[in-house]
Amino acid sequence: MPIETTASVVTEVSDDAELLAVPYASDLSPAHAVELHLPVRDLLAHYEAKGEAGEIVEVPVARGGGVGRVLLYGVGDGSPRALRKAAATLTRRVKGKDTLTVVVPEGDAAAFAEAALLAAYSFKIGNGGKKPVRALAFAGAGEAEVSRARTVAQAVALARDLSNTPASVKNPAWLAERAAEAGVAVRVWDEEQLQADGFGGILAVGQGSVSPPRLIQLSYTPEEPAERHVVLVGKGITFDSGGLSLKSTDNMKTQKTDMAGGAVVIAVLGALAALRVPVRVTGLVASAENMPSGTAQRPSDVIKHYGGRTVEVLNTDAEGRLVLADALAYADAVLDPDVVVDIATLTGAITVALGRNVGAVYASDDLLAKQLVEAGQASDDRLWRMPLIEDYTPALESSIADLANVESGSRFGAGSITAALFLREFAGERPWAHLDIAGVGRSTVDDGTLSKGATGFGVRALLEWLTRGY
Repeated sequence: MPIETTASVVTEVSDDAELLAVPYASDLSPAHAVELHLPVRDLLAHYEAKGEAGEIVEVPVARGGGVGRVLLYGVGDGSPRALRKAAATLTRRVKGKDTLTVVVPEGDAAAFAEAALLAAYSFKIGNGGKKPVRALAFAGAGEAEVSRARTVAQAVALARDLSNTPASVKNPAWLAERAAEAGVAVRVWDEEQLQADGFGGILAVGQGSVSPPRLIQLSYTPEEPAERHVVLVGKGITFDSGGLSLKSTDNMKTQKTDMAGGAVVIAVLGALAALRVPVRVTGLVASAENMPSGTAQRPSDVIKHYGGRTVEVLNTDAEGRLVLADALAYADAVLDPDVVVDIATLTGAITVALGRNVGAVYASDDLLAKQLVEAGQASDDRLWRMPLIEDYTPALESSIADLANVESGSRFGAGSITAALFLREFAGERPWAHLDIAGVGRSTVDDGTLSKGATGFGVRALLEWLTRGY
């Protein structure tokens, strides 16, 4: 659901606020300019506080005829990462409360406010559990910083909402309808238009489902003429059963979030105007439902992609690359961008390589890779560059088509790398990057800024990259 917790800026702080949060540093010195009528150092010493980010000492204080609370919270070394942890811990601590007045420590106030809001996110069908704090009032932060935090946090929340929505509600047509609400120009190809224009990969993946596929194009143009045009491509598989190469039940349970890359693209496009991004951006979401049926594609089928390249399908559960290939080929042939970046929950192999806290970047251009890694570091959507190993390209050879969609044997075994090499074949000669977010696109726990379920990973990194005006 959209983040319901409101965020405002206050210019003055009174220590008689019913619920007040005040920071202290790792040396237990005040990290604020608020005069508290409390023996702060003695209290911190009594509770053996260490000043670590996320540490909270709760102090009851008299408030007229009742009792209020002061939350003394640690900010560690004051780095953006420490501030995010501190902010998220505060928001989680005050679930069910009305208003928390937060004295913001020195440092990255936008990152602090963003994390506080993200920790208030929840997705529930029903009314169970405590609600997040109703309002956050930030003292010591500027309106511009809090405004950016609101915009980014709501964009991440939108990506999470789209991904968390059950597949009983969500299908490619539904996703296209949500894209139309993003506030930018939208064009949608239905199954007949996809057939007429030759999008064979999207059609092949979607042909086993009663819910037909869609290609969704979103277009953002800044107010001032833009020198650069970026295309973002997202995988939009609204449910992935594996097709005839059927997944196990346990592996299928999370597959409503297999369109997380597409959700990121929709959310990013919807936030660009509010952030006054100076770059022209086109988003493409290749959407299908991958289901087994009498009409589903079969292992050994050969499909023809947009632009005419043929692919032998050896595994119908390697479907994400098939829909992305169409979108990448279309972007290359028709949109003529300066840069292309695709994002997808593409391979389980990347989870083995990088775990669930760091996403992967594959890139054909060193500068682009560097920019994305730096944007990920700054935004806390951490990315690690992975290699495109040319020696592994024989894994994609087919005896009857231009390419195979997976390795036919076990000679190389580098599943995430070979998937990236497959996508590169359709991206053209311009700078291109692929973000594999299979490991980081979902969280198994409520922790920090994350809630169990979809994470919206990639929204913050891409918005950071685009707002820098690369």
